[in-house]
Amino acid sequence: MATLTATDHPPTTTRRVRHPIAGVLRWAVIIAVLLVVLYPLIWMVGTSFKSQRELASNLSVWPEVFTPGNYVEGWTGLPGVTFGRFFLNSIVLACLVVLANMASCLVTAYAFARLRFPLRSLWFALMIGTLLLPSHVLIVPQFVLFTHFGWVGTLLPLVVPKLLATEAFFVFLMVQFMRGVPRELDEAAMIDGCGPYRVFWHIILPLSRPALVTTAIFSFIWTWNDFFTQLVYLSDPADYTVSIGLRAFMDAAGQQAIGPMFAMSVLSLVPVFVFFLAFQRLLVAGINTTGLKG
Repeated sequence: MATLTATDHPPTTTRRVRHPIAGVLRWAVIIAVLLVVLYPLIWMVGTSFKSQRELASNLSVWPEVFTPGNYVEGWTGLPGVTFGRFFLNSIVLACLVVLANMASCLVTAYAFARLRFPLRSLWFALMIGTLLLPSHVLIVPQFVLFTHFGWVGTLLPLVVPKLLATEAFFVFLMVQFMRGVPRELDEAAMIDGCGPYRVFWHIILPLSRPALVTTAIFSFIWTWNDFFTQLVYLSDPADYTVSIGLRAFMDAAGQQAIGPMFAMSVLSLVPVFVFFLAFQRLLVAGINTTGLKG
């Protein structure tokens, strides 16, 4: 039986004691950074409740006298159309873009990641190279093309290109995800008699849920916040989205409509905020499994 000698010491565990002041300082820094980040949002919410007179004199965050009528005036302030129409148009457009991106990018990514065809690496490199092109460079040739088709003034220029997998970022994201799926699953399915189409439908599609959710979330947010592209192709006020509706509101009412404009700006953040909260867990899981993490 082993015995302890005079030079032996029993094992000890060192426990790091945290000073309470360090914890308080850490939380103070976090709260300070949070307030700096949220200041523009807080200022916008406060401004949406200010009257026109107070907007010219009061530069503080919160109004002296709350004016909730800005929301009513902003909702019905444009002649011939309510702001609810803009919300409906944005939701319809965002949902169509989401479905188009999910379908086209998934099929294209499957071809790059799993199928073998001539010049596959070259086509994939060209596709990645399109990420380097600013979208504004393509506006003029695209506008000329869609004018020739007679699509300008409709939602077609905003939706149809998405059906052709023009979003290279989402294709790259899904390719990275599919490369992490073991090829043994494909081989086992082919042994059972599955062809490329059935492998895609029964193996790749069910496993690609995280990548699809990530694509859906980013597509929705980017489409909802888009302004320039929608401004170029939409000309009828009845077809305007929320982002264009805010600009049209200022054009129609001028400086007298700053309060209602901020009120509608606050409301325009609600769908994106709710959408993000509903899918934030799936978004984190998708990023962690699609090769985008550091």
